[in-house]
Amino acid sequence: MKNNIIKEKSFDFALTIIALYKTLVEKKEFIISKQLLRSGTSIGANVEESTAAQSIMDFVHKLSIASKEARETKYWLLLLQKSQLTPLDFSSYLKDVDEIINILTSIIKTIQEKNLK
Repeated sequence: MKNNIIKEKSFDFALTIIALYKTLVEKKEFIISKQLLRSGTSIGANVEESTAAQSIMDFVHKLSIASKEARETKYWLLLLQKSQLTPLDFSSYLKDVDEIINILTSIIKTIQEKNLK
């Protein structure tokens, strides 16, 4: 069975976000952490949904939603970092989400280019 890198990375990232959420709640940050939890775990859920797509366009659509969720997650992470609501370092999370965004963008562009030919 072939490895699905984006599926693995998005699932592992969701687990990381869940752990970060728990830490943020312990530090009494409830609002942004909940938004982060929703968007950060939604990336992998949409990637998983894409594996059951009914067409190429449906596949691209699901991955596009995952990409939007990843960008939203990046926004919440940057907001937490810049606001300094908690003394945590968010750089590794930002690196991971950027990698996921880049992979999703690459997959979407490749499929779109192949289907235009």
